[in-house]
Amino acid sequence: MDKAGKKGDIKMKSKKAGLFLIQFLLVVLLWANVAFANKASVSIEAPAEVTKGTEITIRLTVDHNADSLFHHVEWVQLMVNNNQIGYWRYSAVDLPPAATFTKEIKYTVNENTEIRAEASCNLHGSAGPGFFKIVIKE
Repeated sequence: MDKAGKKGDIKMKSKKAGLFLIQFLLVVLLWANVAFANKASVSIEAPAEVTKGTEITIRLTVDHNADSLFHHVEWVQLMVNNNQIGYWRYSAVDLPPAATFTKEIKYTVNENTEIRAEASCNLHGSAGPGFFKIVIKE
């Protein structure tokens, strides 16, 4: 084999090694994403007992281990007595503010109230809804 043939053979082997390395890194990144995955969760803060007609602040804390173009919270929903009063949607071009963030909303309590909140990851889904009850003082 002449020198030109050997150089071409070396270039071909280098390209194959480079492609293999890229494929290997992609598999490792995908595996790491699954291995360290978590579902989005939400906790609710509000007063447990109020007088009728009181305006309160409902604070949701959304927790997720990632906030990137490829892996992020996709939506957060807030329901009060089975009525949606808050919904926030996120995407790769409109990411949440951080991996853990809060949302606040004002609400006037006129009856015993059940709050339900849920968040969902674009890859792994939701850890399930969070619940909170507010009782009217007599």
